[in-house]
Amino acid sequence: MSNEKNKTDRKNNEKANPNLEQNKKEPPVSSVNKAIVTGFIGGIFWSLLAYLAHILNFTEISPNLILQPFALGDWKNGTLGNFIGVVLIGILSIGAALIYYAILKRFTSMWVGIIYGVMLFALVFFLLNPIFPNLQTVFELPRGTVVTTVCVYILFGVFVGYSISFDYNELNADVEKP
Repeated sequence: MSNEKNKTDRKNNEKANPNLEQNKKEPPVSSVNKAIVTGFIGGIFWSLLAYLAHILNFTEISPNLILQPFALGDWKNGTLGNFIGVVLIGILSIGAALIYYAILKRFTSMWVGIIYGVMLFALVFFLLNPIFPNLQTVFELPRGTVVTTVCVYILFGVFVGYSISFDYNELNADVEKP
């Protein structure tokens, strides 16, 4: 009987000891850090998908478009330029994700992400169009290019929006529970 009591006491002491490895907890990742990672991963993934669409001739626009304003040499028009463009788009997507986090995180509807993606498309292709020397206006681009590009931007908006909103609302749901 005493032996069983000692085993029980030892187990209780092990559970109460915060220095033991099994009792240590990972520090939680903040929602802002998750938004940063979501933006980067979303930018990389969807720009790679856009590059695939370019390779398959669904769109005339490739990720190296982001390098066009800079005089960097002919390498920016090749595969290396596209992959560097993908990474740069991933970095810029962090900013897009943080903007979504700051303004729209509390909305859970997929439509908010769709509208956000369309707004990003409009920002790049209407407002920022003059800084890209090789980019035609939306009205001069082939219809297939416009449709494919809008779809990629919408998918990015939904991915970022839904991921950030889900994380934010899950975190707040846990806080509100008694």
